[in-house]
Amino acid sequence: MSAVQTLIDLLAERRDPASLGPGDWDGVIGIARAEAMLATLACHLEATDLPPHVAALFADQRAAAKVATAQAIWEAEMARRSLDPAGVEFVLLKGTAYAAAELSCAAGRQIGDLDILVPWHDIGRAENLALLDGWEWVKQDAYDDAYYRDHMHELPPLIHASRDRMIDVHHTILPRTHRVTPDALALVGDAIKTPGGFRVLNPADMVCHCAAHLIADGDLQGGLRNLWDFHCLTRDFSAADPGFWTVLGRRAAMHGLGAAVHRAARLARDIYGARLPADWDRHDPTDIWFRRRLLARDDWGRATHFALQQAFYIRSHWLRMPPVMLARHLWTKWRKR
Repeated sequence: MSAVQTLIDLLAERRDPASLGPGDWDGVIGIARAEAMLATLACHLEATDLPPHVAALFADQRAAAKVATAQAIWEAEMARRSLDPAGVEFVLLKGTAYAAAELSCAAGRQIGDLDILVPWHDIGRAENLALLDGWEWVKQDAYDDAYYRDHMHELPPLIHASRDRMIDVHHTILPRTHRVTPDALALVGDAIKTPGGFRVLNPADMVCHCAAHLIADGDLQGGLRNLWDFHCLTRDFSAADPGFWTVLGRRAAMHGLGAAVHRAARLARDIYGARLPADWDRHDPTDIWFRRRLLARDDWGRATHFALQQAFYIRSHWLRMPPVMLARHLWTKWRKR
């Protein structure tokens, strides 16, 4: 059995950790590290008896993840102190949102930048307030700056001068030139509050955004982690609300993300063993390419299937912008190399 399959089976609880030998653990750890899921696995197996060297590594990973989560929440608090006094409301997205809402997928999840969603009419004020409070532009190139402002779903990334932490200020969840246009006003307007007072997307919209990030926008780089997010979110939300899948289908259709959400659900079933309602439990022959892309690593954690990677990379750009714009963009970027 491949190391990537062993990692998946451990997360899905189809494999007993006691059955793994030293070589198996080497492969699993390499894959988990490559997929940014090592701390996730460590948290998932926290109550399990493990070989001493694995247990020590996993304890370190859990401790580091706890610190990283605290840092992420602190960055969210800094954003709140910057924007709230001026009346600029924002919604937390992705990893920080999962942590703020204390969702199960946040356990050990690697959190990078602070991602927030701001209404379009407040995007200029949000940028100015961030600049006044110590954030600085990362993109110095005029073309890159203009590309973000004219075509993307977010401002050019900002980094804080003293804390060295980045913030991505979104005004929607997919590029403006994308073939799919989610309802950004509904995303913000229907957001909910966490016990800590932060606003996050409502459960169905959170799943829609997760699927959009996984299927509709990217090249599936790091896809196993994002699919794990999707699996945990849908599992937990449907356990809390029997009507969740119906609401999810309705919200996904409203945002134009029905196909992406359904594909993510099928992949979660095929890879992590998710249980789907009968009207979601279908098959699509094209899913095989997505599964192969998600599992494209050797037992050392190195990426494989280069041609398939490139195909998904091209697909991600094809979805993001019309052909003429894509050609012009790629030509410009190539000339700047």
